[in-house]
Amino acid sequence: MGRKIGMVCLGCPKNQMNAERMLALLEKAGFTLTDNVYTGADAVIVNTCGFIDDAKKEAVESILEMAELKTEGTVKKIIVTGCLAESYRAELAQEIPEVDAVLGLGANDEIAVHVQAVLRGEKREEYPPLSCLALGGARKRGEDAGHWAYLQIADGCDNHCSYCKIPDIRGKFRSRTMEEVIDEAEGLAAQGVRELVLIAQDTTCYGLDLYGQRRLPALLRQLCAIEAIRWIRLLYCYPDEISDELIDVIVTEEKVVKYIDLPLQHIDDRVLRSMKRRGDSQGIRAVLSKLRDSIPGIAIRTTFITGFPGEDEAAFELLSAFVEEQRFAHMGVFAFSPQEGTPAYKMPGQIDPAIAQARAQILTQQQAEIAARHQQSTEGQTLRVMVETYDTYTDSYVGRSEAEAPEIDGDVLFTSARHLQAGDVVSVAIFGMREDSLLGREEL
Repeated sequence: MGRKIGMVCLGCPKNQMNAERMLALLEKAGFTLTDNVYTGADAVIVNTCGFIDDAKKEAVESILEMAELKTEGTVKKIIVTGCLAESYRAELAQEIPEVDAVLGLGANDEIAVHVQAVLRGEKREEYPPLSCLALGGARKRGEDAGHWAYLQIADGCDNHCSYCKIPDIRGKFRSRTMEEVIDEAEGLAAQGVRELVLIAQDTTCYGLDLYGQRRLPALLRQLCAIEAIRWIRLLYCYPDEISDELIDVIVTEEKVVKYIDLPLQHIDDRVLRSMKRRGDSQGIRAVLSKLRDSIPGIAIRTTFITGFPGEDEAAFELLSAFVEEQRFAHMGVFAFSPQEGTPAYKMPGQIDPAIAQARAQILTQQQAEIAARHQQSTEGQTLRVMVETYDTYTDSYVGRSEAEAPEIDGDVLFTSARHLQAGDVVSVAIFGMREDSLLGREEL
């Protein structure tokens, strides 16, 4: 049996993809993987996020927890990877001496080599160029990974929004080849995956760097040809890149669910310019209208930032009115968190964090009321639902409609007169709601 390696993975789906690929490389190198780092491990990898202050705090707390386990003898070696390792290179090694290695994102594809060195007693700090970052290769999915999977089609970002460190952390936008993406999707389908959730920092930019043109519509059509795949979902789309061709694919391809994640960040033109977001409020309204006119019933998820420098009361009231007007299916709200090294960090017009947080809470409550009204409006409708699991407590199946992305949106609790399996897609008649869940029964 090989040396036992555990991992604590934090952060976004892109980070999860990096983690799964590192675990696959470690398993291929002969290491034994453990899901429980508290029962003893020869080395623990803390795969960190470093996007906002809360994520940094969580990452540091996780590293310190592993350091305590190392002191107790439960954990022998600690390796830090991910975005925090890329951003705070010297600080991590200096301030937490229990850490044995700090590895930048470019070191992920050589993780087995670095783990072997650490287990031999070496200390390591490695930060290869991000061009070395492996986007492909095998993935180690957990035994309970289920019937859906994230599919990363690119990494990095060229947008350079003034509040964001992603271009500095993850480098320039880099698409995977279409052949590589299709190959991974076919492999996932063979493992029982029935829903693919496409991710990148900007999925709508896919292919521009490789092919000289945006190829997301073409990629979607090829993914739809994989017989076992039933649903394909789009996250992280940029509003000014929503083309007629992309809309046509969503309309005509039954497997592409009528759902789109479209982070807008704000609606006030002055704030948008300060954020260095492309486009303006007129363009945002136009694309939302076009999506809804072309794809009736489409569920639109978005995110907003409150308290950005220069967001006066009038700008916030404009944003609040916009949220009420648009009635998004799902919405995330974040209070502005100034990131050192970004243009927004020292911008004039900084907003008191308490005010930024209060505004975020106002929008969150506003959206909760909108979502509740939307749920009530679905009573009497029949929805396509993908089965997730069976819940013995409620004696019902748990699933998601096309309007709900896994892990971030709501669910549907429903009964059926037959035995169903995870990944099945059934028609469910909705008759009510309970908290954040819709209630229904399968229509046979």
